[in-house]
Amino acid sequence: MKYLISVLIGAMSYGILSTIVVLAYGEGYKLGEVVGTQLLTGCILAWLLALYTKVRENRKQRSRNNTAAAAAVSKAPAMKLAWKHRLLLMLAGAPTVVTGLLYYQSLRYIPASLAIILLFQFTWISVLIQAVSKRQRPDKITVLTLILLFGGTLLAAGILNQGAAEFNALGLMLGLLSAVSYSMFIIFSGKAVPAAHPAYRSAWMVTGGLLLLFILFPPYFLFNGLLWSQLLLFGFLLGLFGAFIPPVLFAIGVPHIGGGMAGILGAAELPVAVLLSSFVLHEHVSGLQWTGVILVLIGVVLPELYKLRWRNSRSVTSSSV
Repeated sequence: MKYLISVLIGAMSYGILSTIVVLAYGEGYKLGEVVGTQLLTGCILAWLLALYTKVRENRKQRSRNNTAAAAAVSKAPAMKLAWKHRLLLMLAGAPTVVTGLLYYQSLRYIPASLAIILLFQFTWISVLIQAVSKRQRPDKITVLTLILLFGGTLLAAGILNQGAAEFNALGLMLGLLSAVSYSMFIIFSGKAVPAAHPAYRSAWMVTGGLLLLFILFPPYFLFNGLLWSQLLLFGFLLGLFGAFIPPVLFAIGVPHIGGGMAGILGAAELPVAVLLSSFVLHEHVSGLQWTGVILVLIGVVLPELYKLRWRNSRSVTSSSV
């Protein structure tokens, strides 16, 4: 149960981000300043965790070496990262920056409740990319999922009762591009040095993202005194809930509950974001839009439930033979 809760809390943490960003914009802070302080905070926290992990590993290794019997059965040391591995991880962290920039910029033009729904389109975009790359037609459950996601998005975005002309076209495009970028991150990040410890992977990926961001948006806030204003609070909260807590909790919980259940629990990000947009930012969310949110959640959960049911039925069949 504790592993389920850890993944659930990690997903809910992501849902908090859009509300914090909108509040930061309300105080007059710019995109580069908001994302810059987020990644700077996340990078510091990630390296502190990596340092703690290193110290803990060294203690365990010393305790094994103190006993000859323990040394004889000790496990192989954890994978040491060469510089080519570190560079690969830093490159894999770049799409997270692009996603954050596109997503946070979309919040300037469209409501946070709509922006998170557009970001969630990564679910079907990822399926489409994999289908094209592997040259495989989607199965029936995937097609049904895509229909639910598309219909739920139309309802949740309020397009049916307000019309597409009511929304800013640039904001809609930025939101969809953030979903494309996030899809690329999901596809490539899992292939980048998977044998490395999650703490080290996270630290190097965040570092790569931070360097890319500072190239695109030079960190003037570090020198003009702006960092020591309310920006530091916003950056700390964004770094804590966006770049630190979710990766740590996912690293703890996902290996024990599996990727399928993690995908189901990850959908908790959507209702949290919409709820906060409604209660904190006072954005209007109609009953029809909530119906759309529920359909999107069903679309996210459905293929994972189907996989779990298929695996369970297969295991029962194999055990009865």
